Amino acid sequence: MTADTTSVLNGEQVAPTFRVLLVDDHALFRDGMSRLFSYEDDFEVVGEASSGEEALELARALIPDLVLMDIDMPGMGGLEAIRTLARELPIVTVVALTVHEDDETVFEAIKSGAQGYLVKSIRATEMLGLLRGLAHGEAPMTRGVATRILKEFARTTIAGPGAGPGAGPVNPPSGHLTPASPAALRDLPNQIPQDGNLDWNLRQTRIASAIDALDALSSREEEVLELVAQRLTNKEIASKLVISEYTVKNHLRNILAKLHLSSRTQAARLLATGRGQLHHGVRAQFGDGSGHPGASAQ
Repeated sequence: MTADTTSVLNGEQVAPTFRVLLVDDHALFRDGMSRLFSYEDDFEVVGEASSGEEALELARALIPDLVLMDIDMPGMGGLEAIRTLARELPIVTVVALTVHEDDETVFEAIKSGAQGYLVKSIRATEMLGLLRGLAHGEAPMTRGVATRILKEFARTTIAGPGAGPGAGPVNPPSGHLTPASPAALRDLPNQIPQDGNLDWNLRQTRIASAIDALDALSSREEEVLELVAQRLTNKEIASKLVISEYTVKNHLRNILAKLHLSSRTQAARLLATGRGQLHHGVRAQFGDGSGHPGASAQ
């Protein structure tokens, strides 16, 4: 049982806690990040790794909510580790945290499966704020990085995924969401192709799997999960549904068991995937009714 789940069952959790795995080959940097998170109530560092191989081993054992992944490390690099985690543990959120700001590395990290991209020059308060946005389905990346990714997506949409850098228009066409749009940022990881090709059927299958898992919940469990996603405490959920906190805890136990998850944060994120992405992802990608992505991401 994870620390996050234990705090839920004891009724002591004020807000969802992100269980974090830090991956960086510099011990001093990991120590600084761990100390930073120790001052925050909604983050808990559950493990540290200095290589991609060690990151995979710990992630499989700990099933963290969030992995902060460096790119350049001895042995298996961050990009390969991100690809493996995206394939083996899709419920785990991976955010690249690196010194690299070049377009090639940014695009490759997102294509590999990273759900966010942050550079180490970012201020601590800004980083924490962007990471907290994960609870609401937002992709943690600075506006500059998000703008570049949206421009690349617009370019590959118009010029074709095989077009070289600089080919075709680089500004989003009419109807596309602007870089500042939260909806656009939330859906970026789903829009960027994982292998350089637009494999829409694979994305649709993943969304359908999330919906199938949620369909196993009872109507009352769905109500509880919706309120968990809104970051309500057990006491607040009990008051809103006019039930006891003990009943809320029982519903949470059942929800986590049915969804095969270990924390309420993971359950809330699965809800966002199954519900929010059904609207934002499938509608944007199959909106023209032809089985091909529509021209608009609205």
